[in-house]
Amino acid sequence: MAEMFGFDVGAPYAERCNILKEKGIALWDVLASSYRRGSLDAAIDVSSARANDFSGLLKRHQEIKLICFNGQKSRQLFTRLVSLKVEAVQDVKLVTLPSSSPAYAAMRFEDKLTRWKIIGQYADMAGSKLN
Repeated sequence: MAEMFGFDVGAPYAERCNILKEKGIALWDVLASSYRRGSLDAAIDVSSARANDFSGLLKRHQEIKLICFNGQKSRQLFTRLVSLKVEAVQDVKLVTLPSSSPAYAAMRFEDKLTRWKIIGQYADMAGSKLN
């Protein structure tokens, strides 16, 4: 995100979040909670996983037109755990992006960045409505 939108990756978290909000970008984990031994997504205990309320989010923010997943695991969890009515997502594009994790080394950073730039195409569509 810092590379795409030209802010300091070392800036305080709240400042980085505010910059993304100004661009019309919201960040939200698929999971509200889960048990995970270690830091890898592969270690998530799916039986303990509870999804965030995406139906409520999309109902409250109908300007959302793009949901991106940071890697395959988040998309798999979304597909498995999130139940959405068709009308809730009929105008929302769902895109699985390559994981931004340094642990995912099968793709060069530059190639990941190219794929992630789809976010910039949608960034100003929602504008500050997500604030």
